[in-house]
Amino acid sequence: MRMLLPLIAGSLVLGAAAATAATPVDREAELARALEGRVAGDPVDCIDLNRVRSTRVINDTAILYDAGRTIYVNRPRGGADTLDRWDTLVTRLHSQRLCSIDTVQMIDPNSRMLSGIVFLGEFVPYRREASAAAD
Repeated sequence: MRMLLPLIAGSLVLGAAAATAATPVDREAELARALEGRVAGDPVDCIDLNRVRSTRVINDTAILYDAGRTIYVNRPRGGADTLDRWDTLVTRLHSQRLCSIDTVQMIDPNSRMLSGIVFLGEFVPYRREASAAAD
């Protein structure tokens, strides 16, 4: 009986986690909130990493690169299902530009193990409506 109680408790925790997992609609809504008030521009193949202030991961969906007035959204062409906001993005570059042919490794910060490889796609710039007309 002592062994059964921890198993039941563990099952309940796992069941609750599965029930609260974000759906694709939730992730798209999170992305829409992050880009609220911005207008999409024409996709570009590369971005200058010197201008990037921060990055944000939308689980299983996209990577957002904040370059001040512009947020670049990258929807990977492969490996998006390994995107996890709690993992560390590791990018090895040979220049100051990040391009759609590059890959990003996802590293679990607790185990320091590789949790996935992401094959980047094009970068879509999103600018505020007022500054989109000025650029």
